[in-house]
Amino acid sequence: QVQLVESGGGLVQPGGSLRLSCIASRSIGSFDVMAWYRQAPGKQRELVAAIISGGLTNYADSVKGRFTISRENAKNTLYLQMNSLKPEDSAVYYCNAKKWPENYWGQGTQVTVSS
Repeated sequence: QVQLVESGGGLVQPGGSLRLSCIASRSIGSFDVMAWYRQAPGKQRELVAAIISGGLTNYADSVKGRFTISRENAKNTLYLQMNSLKPEDSAVYYCNAKKWPENYWGQGTQVTVSS
């Protein structure tokens, strides 16, 4: 069983920045895809950003140009740099790791964007 532990969430004003981290209990290089999802109250969980083993990235249209996903294999850590935050970015953010048929989730970290 793989453990994913997120950190870095918090309260930030609109226009501010946060960096989320996700530390995995095994080498992140072993996963085909790592991603960040988010879920706001009353809404479905949605993909925010993903990075595949070759390094290609994919972003939701709503965060393109503002968020950056990256990874540091030596530290088994996935990051999400979030800039120019908006109130609509408020949600619980989840780290996800996939290598078929395995699919792992972290416990989530709360991000609140409010003045």
